[in-house]
Amino acid sequence: MVLVPDAWSLLCVCMLNKQAGGADENPGGPRMRLPKMKIPAKIWRHRKHKNQHGDDQPDGGHEEEEEEQQEEERLDDLSRKLILREEELFTQDGRSEEEEDRLLKDFESLSVRVWMAVHSSFVTTATPAGRPDVLRSAVDTILQQETQDQRWTERPADSAPVWRPLRWLRTHNLLLQKMVEKQLKDAEENETGDTGQLSSVTKRQVCRLGKRVKEDLLTAAEAVRHCYPSRMDVLNIYGGLYHQAFAARLAQLCSSELDLDDCSYLLFWVNHYYPDEILKHKELDGIKTACLGSLLQPETLGRLEEQYLSHRQEKVKLWLSTALKKEEESWLSGKTPELIDCYYFSPLAIDVIQVVNSSLTEFSCAIKDQNKAQRLTIHLENFLSSYRKSVEDLAKANPSNLHPVLKATLVCEQQLRDYISGQAEGLAEEQKRRCLDTLSALRDCCYQCLTFPLHGKIKVFLSQLWTPPWVDGSLPVVDQLLSFLSQQLADLSDLKPACKQPLVCDLHQDLVAQYMKKTMKTRVKSRQQQVAGSERMVEDAKKMDGFFREQGCGSAPYLSETLCSVAEILRLQDPASVHLEVVDLARRFPDFSGAHVSALLSLKFGLSAADVRSIRASVEENRPLDASANQSPPFFSRVKVKWINNKINQIKS
Repeated sequence: MVLVPDAWSLLCVCMLNKQAGGADENPGGPRMRLPKMKIPAKIWRHRKHKNQHGDDQPDGGHEEEEEEQQEEERLDDLSRKLILREEELFTQDGRSEEEEDRLLKDFESLSVRVWMAVHSSFVTTATPAGRPDVLRSAVDTILQQETQDQRWTERPADSAPVWRPLRWLRTHNLLLQKMVEKQLKDAEENETGDTGQLSSVTKRQVCRLGKRVKEDLLTAAEAVRHCYPSRMDVLNIYGGLYHQAFAARLAQLCSSELDLDDCSYLLFWVNHYYPDEILKHKELDGIKTACLGSLLQPETLGRLEEQYLSHRQEKVKLWLSTALKKEEESWLSGKTPELIDCYYFSPLAIDVIQVVNSSLTEFSCAIKDQNKAQRLTIHLENFLSSYRKSVEDLAKANPSNLHPVLKATLVCEQQLRDYISGQAEGLAEEQKRRCLDTLSALRDCCYQCLTFPLHGKIKVFLSQLWTPPWVDGSLPVVDQLLSFLSQQLADLSDLKPACKQPLVCDLHQDLVAQYMKKTMKTRVKSRQQQVAGSERMVEDAKKMDGFFREQGCGSAPYLSETLCSVAEILRLQDPASVHLEVVDLARRFPDFSGAHVSALLSLKFGLSAADVRSIRASVEENRPLDASANQSPPFFSRVKVKWINNKINQIKS
């Protein structure tokens, strides 16, 4: 960035500063009229010469520049010499006004060169005033004069020069403020640059202001602050000045009503880009951002955020409801979902995820309080509830395209579940849990509809368990059942494998649960039948496990192990051995309740009431208090044992 030094404006700032403090600094009134401040002739000739001839200067001009450069590089040396002259002059008894006048003019000449050097802080061209060593010398000069001001305050007031205190440090800070304001004013009015693609005047103004703030602060950090002693903390001075000037201009822009696009863009700068990308830039690490605060006042920021959130809420709600309505219309029209890679598919989940994700991404940059994201995510939660209800209503209507629609719905359910579980930002844990519960209900509805024809058949097949032909091995109940399931599952070939696998695994659990329920309800007539039946159970468990592994469900070996454990309990005749096996089963399955224990023990021969009570008590004593990695997933909760009261009464009688 480039500043065009305006020497006359600088001198006006200095003169105003002197006049403002004159009454306090010289309570008795000046002893002489301050001479008119002038630009040193050599600087003026050099500026005039540059304006006329540009960069193509004759050799004489170069010699003059070199001579001037040598002089300007000695600003701090000149300052020290003037201080020595001042000390000598004002310690003499008889000093002339002519000597004082000449010294004052020299101070004024020095001040012009100092302020020119400061004013050229951001000049990147190779002008003498823009060189770091010149600025460093100017800063040293300012600090020398501040120290000299302090010395004179410790002496009698009537002995001090009329120009003391100079207060150049205050003038320096005022000059920085004017420079910053001018920088931003120029940036805002400059229509050139790469902001033309922005759609509104307000956006272009904010962008130009923000970019200038970033560029100038980086220049201050990389080039300017090294010219100042660390105790002056000039980077924070610039940071505060740019923050105040930027905030003042944004406040003016916010004083009139902003449309939604301008509101969103301004919030993006205020809540995200300025605090996170500019102030946290690695080169600006020294800026004390906590002291700066927000660019906007709380009431203004709150008004803009409410305007943004209210509109965004309505948009998200409208988009989601429109997407669901379009999906429902497709169902009711009798259309079959499209096939992609031979699997049924619906774009609904992708559309919903894009709407929610884009809205949350924009929200995270526009709104400071991220907890307010729930004002948007509540519409995702409401959408899922409406989606589930629509699918349930469709299942009740049972149209001809129901199964293809359900298969496409399972794909949507999985995509939404993956997004909510791992990628969705802004969802509170409780809200996430409710969304996942709704998706589980939606998935269960689809499973039930797709597998409903199977459940009745499974029950018929399993009714032959524990009959004499099954016990002696002449009736291959499970073989027939698995052959039937193989034919039925072929109808799910157009269901995406990632969705088919959990459905098949759920069917596996349901089959084993019905098998277990049938076993626990059976009244075995003899020990021999019990032992033979336990052998059939082990064989059936292995067959079912192998079948479902072939169907892609190999993640539930505990189901086979559970049947084998129950078979082992039925095979054992020694009460102590039965005791150990039952306790081990209860430790592995937290949902193996007391009712299940009683139902299982009621099948055993040779157990006394005391044995049963002892086993039940031991089970309760040895249950783990906390979840363990050795525990299996819930299974026995699927096995209902409402008949157990009758069993217990039989044992007691």
